[in-house]
Amino acid sequence: MTSTNLFSQILEWMPFVLQGFALNILMSLLAIAIGTVMGTFLGLGQLSTLKLLGIPSKLATQLFRNAPWLVLLFYCIFLMPFQVNIGGVVIQLPSWLRATIGFSFPVAANFSEIVRGSVNSIPRGQWEAAEALGYSRRATLFRIILPQCITRMIPPWMNLYALLLTATPLSMIVGVEEALGRTQAAVQAQSDSRVLIPMYLALLAMFFLYTWPINRLSLVIERRFRTK
Repeated sequence: MTSTNLFSQILEWMPFVLQGFALNILMSLLAIAIGTVMGTFLGLGQLSTLKLLGIPSKLATQLFRNAPWLVLLFYCIFLMPFQVNIGGVVIQLPSWLRATIGFSFPVAANFSEIVRGSVNSIPRGQWEAAEALGYSRRATLFRIILPQCITRMIPPWMNLYALLLTATPLSMIVGVEEALGRTQAAVQAQSDSRVLIPMYLALLAMFFLYTWPINRLSLVIERRFRTK
C-alpha cells in the first residue's frame, strides 16, 4: 500500500470516527451539566452549619472524588435499568446515557470541592461585615459571597470539563461506541497494520484540538480575574 493509498484509507474512515467523537462531546456536555448542578448542592452542603446536611455532603464528595472513574462507570452501566416506565411511557436508557450519568458523579464531587474552596477563599472579613449590617448567613452567601466566587470557579470548572472529555473513552470498555471504539474497529477492518499509528494519531489530534483551546481560555480567564 502506497502512502497515498494509506492516506486515502484513513480519510475514508474519518467520518465514521468523527461520529463517535461527537458522542464523546455529547456525553461530556451532559455529564458536566449534571455534575455541575449536583456539585453545587454538594458544595453548599459542605458549607452548611447543619451536621445533618454537612456530614453527608462531605462523605459523598470524598467518596465520589476518590473513587476510580471506571468503577463508578461500571456501577452505573450494570446497576441502572435498561429502560424505565414513567406514567406508562417506556423510556430507553442506552449505554451511552448510563455512562454519562456515571461520569457525572466524579464531576459533581470535584465541582463540590471547587465550590467549597472558592467560598472559603473569600476573606472572612466580608462575612463579618455582612453580619454587622444585619444580613443572615444565607443572604450573605447568596448575595455577597457566591457572586464573587463565580469568576474564581470558572477556570477550574473549565479544566474539569477538559479532563472529563479525555476520560469519556473509558466508556468503550462498557460497550459505548464512541471515538476510541470506532478507531479500534477501523484499524481492525484494515488489512495493513501501518494504519494503526496514523489512525490513533488522528484520534489524539481530535481530542487535542478540542481541549487545548479550553485550557488556554481557562488560563486567560484565570489571569484576568486573579486576585492579588
